[in-house]
Amino acid sequence: MSNRPAQILCLLAGMLVLVMGISLRLGAVPLSWSDMLQGLGATFKGIPPATIEQSVFMQLRLPRVIVCAMGGAILSVSGVLMQAVFRNPIVEPGMLGTSAGAALGASLVIAFAGWFPVIFSVIPVIWLQPIMAFLMAALATYFVIQFAGTQQIISTSSLLLSGMSVNAVALSLIGLISYFSRDPQARSITFWNLGSFSGVNWLQCMLIVVCVVPCWFFCFRKANQLDTLMLGYNDAIYAGTDVKKIRKQVMVVNMIMVAVLTCFVGVIAFMGMIIPHILRMLLGSNHRILLPAAAIGGAIILCVTDLFARLVIAPAELPIGIITSLIGAPLFLFLLRKFGLLQSQGGVYD
Repeated sequence: MSNRPAQILCLLAGMLVLVMGISLRLGAVPLSWSDMLQGLGATFKGIPPATIEQSVFMQLRLPRVIVCAMGGAILSVSGVLMQAVFRNPIVEPGMLGTSAGAALGASLVIAFAGWFPVIFSVIPVIWLQPIMAFLMAALATYFVIQFAGTQQIISTSSLLLSGMSVNAVALSLIGLISYFSRDPQARSITFWNLGSFSGVNWLQCMLIVVCVVPCWFFCFRKANQLDTLMLGYNDAIYAGTDVKKIRKQVMVVNMIMVAVLTCFVGVIAFMGMIIPHILRMLLGSNHRILLPAAAIGGAIILCVTDLFARLVIAPAELPIGIITSLIGAPLFLFLLRKFGLLQSQGGVYD
């Protein structure tokens, strides 16, 4: 039994390699292994790709698959963090308003970018949307923490209710912006809020890696403290954990990871709720095992979902957020019903 977690992690890692390989090959332009190897070789030698297939692989397919895998890992790890902080298996990364804030920031740029030509002389148009999305995500998260922090000890219910309120305000403003926008702008806002990896490039990939990898190292270092959070406020204090400090640190890390991903690919729902929950049932709540398993499992699921989005109506593609919601919501309800989670204990830090 002691080898079971290691076996599951090895199995998940093998599945991720297989899924990423298949995702690299298949798409609107099918690629061969020789095309991919030759494209990599040409890049390492510093020469341009010799064929269209090699260009598609290096400029479009490879960065997309890498960001897709990292996106799944980000959302799943964030879900693990939020479920540990709230001691509740049904919360997700966007519960603190991060995703809704990022969506509001992007919607503001899409609708009103033409009104501020002076800004474009300082910030290129291509970067204004992710910058604004990140700033609004940080602002929304800050408001949630501040609204819930009026007491000396912040309760889980206060955080959840504050997050719901900020989400509602942000989504209402997005709806208002869409209503008064012209048709192309309204369609862009709608499409962005549904999530897509179609516009990912190497620079965005590098920025995500630089921002997220240090956050992952922080999470793995805090695995033992995350375990104590699951015991409750008093027991965590007795175990020597500074609950208020670690909770705020986790919220900031969650905000950075989710905001960086959301500002480039849009809103992707349910990934951070379902995957950690399933893996916790398989592996238990030891975060030294659960965190890497969630990262790998989330990467697998999102790569498979993105591959389906690219193939089902090729050469066009479906927004990935539609697929994750259509699959995630019924699966979540099934898990609630099957395992009796509707009556499970939540737990608060009161």
